[in-house]
Amino acid sequence: MPNGDISCKAEGTNEVVDRIIVLTRIDVHYTIRLPAGVDREKVDRALSSHVAKCPTAQSIKDSVEIGWTAELVELD
Repeated sequence: MPNGDISCKAEGTNEVVDRIIVLTRIDVHYTIRLPAGVDREKVDRALSSHVAKCPTAQSIKDSVEIGWTAELVELD
């Protein structure tokens, strides 16, 4: 995919735990521009498994909750 076809915005949530500010949640919103004729089933399958295959997400999953959404924009 060309540059700019995938973008994301991330937002972290900090909470005070035992008087220490701790990152407790990260929410990521993807915007993905899909070329005409793309196999949506493959895109959906990749999205559904991406957190499980992300090294960073796997490194922090026990201490930081991870949420995500995706907006798929089909191009003509």
